Amino acid sequence: MGRYDIERYLNVRSAYGASFGPEGERLSFLMDTTGTAQVWTLEGPREWPEQRTFYDERVTFASWSPERPELIFGMDEGGNERAQLYRLDADTGEIENLTAMPDAKHRWGGWSHGGDRFAFASNRRDESVFDIYVQDRDTIGDEARLVYEGDGWLSLSGWSPDDSRLLVSQAYSNFDQDLYVLDLETEELEHLTPHEGDVRYQSASWAPDGEGIYLVTDEGDADTLYLAYLDLASGELETVVDDGEWNVDGIALDDETGRFVYSKNVEGYTELTVGEFDADEPTEFETFPEPDLPGGVAGGVSFDPDAERFAISTTGDTVNTNAFVVDVETGEAERWTAAPTGGIPPETFDESELVRVESFGVDGQSPSARGTPSESHAGLEVPGFFTLPSEDEASETESDEGVPVIVDIHGGPESQRRPSFSSVKQYFLDRGYAYFEPNVRGSAGYGADYAALDDVEKRMDSVADIRACVEWLQGHEAVDPDRIVAKGGSYGGFMVLASMTEYPELWAAGIDIVGIANFVTFLENTGDWRRELREAEYGSLEEDREFLEAISPTNNIEHIAAPLFVLHGENDPRVPVGEAEQIAEQAKEQGVPVRKLIFEDEGHGFSKLENRIEAYSAIAEFLDEHV
Repeated sequence: MGRYDIERYLNVRSAYGASFGPEGERLSFLMDTTGTAQVWTLEGPREWPEQRTFYDERVTFASWSPERPELIFGMDEGGNERAQLYRLDADTGEIENLTAMPDAKHRWGGWSHGGDRFAFASNRRDESVFDIYVQDRDTIGDEARLVYEGDGWLSLSGWSPDDSRLLVSQAYSNFDQDLYVLDLETEELEHLTPHEGDVRYQSASWAPDGEGIYLVTDEGDADTLYLAYLDLASGELETVVDDGEWNVDGIALDDETGRFVYSKNVEGYTELTVGEFDADEPTEFETFPEPDLPGGVAGGVSFDPDAERFAISTTGDTVNTNAFVVDVETGEAERWTAAPTGGIPPETFDESELVRVESFGVDGQSPSARGTPSESHAGLEVPGFFTLPSEDEASETESDEGVPVIVDIHGGPESQRRPSFSSVKQYFLDRGYAYFEPNVRGSAGYGADYAALDDVEKRMDSVADIRACVEWLQGHEAVDPDRIVAKGGSYGGFMVLASMTEYPELWAAGIDIVGIANFVTFLENTGDWRRELREAEYGSLEEDREFLEAISPTNNIEHIAAPLFVLHGENDPRVPVGEAEQIAEQAKEQGVPVRKLIFEDEGHGFSKLENRIEAYSAIAEFLDEHV
């Protein structure tokens, strides 16, 4: 079935995470040509790139020094997310492990402007909290200077223009953060954003004069994120750009010139604005022409040393991810990387359609069997991306009723499915499956109110949205209503299992990848550093245990009817592998056809090519058998 096997599709490569070298002549980027993301460099558009790292493990980021021909990159082991920081000498190729503490996580905080130091957050002192460290570029391991002891989830947003201070963020949940300035001489922390309730303060960047911060926020009960300027002396927050309907997702700013790129998320598509702030009026700016980039989804901006150009990655349904370099003043964009498509003609990739599905209900009552019905969002529209196979592809699976469809549910839950390239999706389209990617209530990208509609006791309302989406699909003339598959990873795996136990009659099969099967055992066993953040979304073990037990798929397993395939990574630090073990065992005891596949060298997802090939080949076989 299909014109190309899964190995060909998984050999469609991505080039992303670009960073300019100190002279502005070289670009580093990450590309997964070898099967896992590694560091590559190149010296001009579409020139032959040079591979710089050669590991079996994935590299998570790479950042050039602003002053020297060297870069720092991050890498974990077996998907355990305990990233270490390494320095690569770009002239000699020599690599050195700078942190050398394999039991701790290290979260990159950026180079100082002088390039002699770098900063990071780490939980090496206490696994459940993150502290702030500064380290000289030529020292190793425990020689890092502990500059602030944290009491929660701290991360860094960069050095002040004079390298005397660090911008620190503390997250309490995905919708509640605080910003601080850490003085590196006194080691004192100044609180910038005292507030009540949930307020987002994200994507913070220093203004060129060091006297203010640009950020995106929803302070003032705004439903969506807007771009703002925070004056450090007065504490006053001034609005710079407020769309009102759609989020300003983030800003990248060059703190020498005041040049910037900010992005808006409009129904999942990226709209970029390029400009330059006025040196005297920090909320005033001029704009430059918008770059013409393919694909519709873009991000990861890195300015060159003079801020005359910036690198950015772009992707789309039919466009695999590549890095482009954009001229700031003209908007002219040039593709620098040439990530291959595995010999598959790009014109054979299928494009999605943005659709909206009306969910429950005109009476305001959730059709969910468990959980509290939502009273105030009757007739809520659920956006999603629907892709049909071409006529040639559909002939592989089409019956008199239509083609089968995979409902692929994102994780998060505060995430968003966007029209970016997916080799797995294109593989199943090639095999004759339609593909539906819903953004049910609780998803990001549609305002804070929408994102809060699945919090704690409203959890099952989002599962009811899946039912509404399936009923919409059942009424579509191209879809076979009896061949609908639930697929999802992480929290999306919970959504698969919950959909199968809540609405067993809807499904022909389910695919649960690194999913949550029981919220109580998940919260008890997840990484210490994540528990508080996750309880803010799902509910706490202390106060909500009974409810969490009630909605957990393992406690409703008697309702499951469709065949189930469970896949997981042995080293998963987020959703422990025990979640897979218990749901597979209990479903099997119910007489459900169950297949289980555990990868010993993976964590929360599958990063190695051979494992991805095995996983998706097995999923295809499973669906061939049952769908």
